[in-house]
Amino acid sequence: METATISFDNMHTHGPLFANMLKARHRTFIEEKNWDLPEEGGMEFDQYDTAQSRWVCVHENGRVMAGVRLTPTTAKCGIYTYMVRDAQRGLLDTIPGNLLWEPAPIAPHIWDANRLFVVNDVPTEIRRRVQMSLMGHMIRSARAQGATILIGLLPTLIPRLARRLGIDMAPAGPEMSFDGVPHRVYFVSMASKMH
Repeated sequence: METATISFDNMHTHGPLFANMLKARHRTFIEEKNWDLPEEGGMEFDQYDTAQSRWVCVHENGRVMAGVRLTPTTAKCGIYTYMVRDAQRGLLDTIPGNLLWEPAPIAPHIWDANRLFVVNDVPTEIRRRVQMSLMGHMIRSARAQGATILIGLLPTLIPRLARRLGIDMAPAGPEMSFDGVPHRVYFVSMASKMH
């Protein structure tokens, strides 16, 4: 099992890994969860898959097992910024605008973490290891970009995994359900974790 952080600058060094990750997202979010998202050629993508983002991927022999997208809260692409803020601004009709208790932050040290997934066919005996690998690499990758805080709309079970890695998470908004799975926005503090 390997982990990689993909960017537009290094994408060419990872062969088909980026496309494989978008295909894994398609299976996870469109085929299995029936989310109404942009797609083409069996790949899921949206307005936040830009050169400003980074994608953390857990894979084995080119097979994507898990992933997450990181986007700076300072990002801008047309009318869009980052997912949590744009939902609060009413630009995303599939995510309620009241997902945060305070205005969404814009700061170079805060990055948005979204599209977190672990593919369904990861065997139970290694699933926890894949999850922990994804979380750990996500933190290291975000820190490498200068982030000390992540913000993300995440399943409410994620804080339990984060505690095992010594990662502090604090709720930033009310709990809400997506496809029957409880989610909420969290702030993830990385100031002194995962060196």
